[in-house]
Amino acid sequence: MYIKAFDIRWNDLDANKHLGNSTYVEYMSDTRMSFLMSHGLSLDVINNFGLGPIVMYEHVYYFKEIELDDKIKVSLEVSGMSEDGRFIKMEHNFYNELGKNLANAEMLFSWMDLETRRFGRISNEFLQKIEGFPRTKNFKILTKEDTKNLIKKPIDLPDSVL
Repeated sequence: MYIKAFDIRWNDLDANKHLGNSTYVEYMSDTRMSFLMSHGLSLDVINNFGLGPIVMYEHVYYFKEIELDDKIKVSLEVSGMSEDGRFIKMEHNFYNELGKNLANAEMLFSWMDLETRRFGRISNEFLQKIEGFPRTKNFKILTKEDTKNLIKKPIDLPDSVL
């Protein structure tokens, strides 16, 4: 399990004086980038493979408020990965100083080819770097069907609304 600590600042709060939902997303992103760097995958290294990290979706479950001056920890574990490493399902948990779980989030992560702007192909060298990521107890190999079921398709506004 990878863990990163955060101190809650006044500008992290929303109108209700608790951690704003956009800040949860920022903390998860910060944790993921630190996690990748700790595994030798800085943005420069990832870009040298011709790839960029992308989020397909994030879903946050809130259990207890996080308030000003709280000290929290955000964890990251991989709960699923496709055999080719193109799709990674991650789980984040937010904990207080006593280890109480304040929020949980699941997200689907992938890699974009920086030239084609489509899903990237993972080299064997890159795959070796990500295969050692910490995994949840219920880790699952993601199949093509799993990833299709996880991604919503866009529905455009009808002309009558425009």
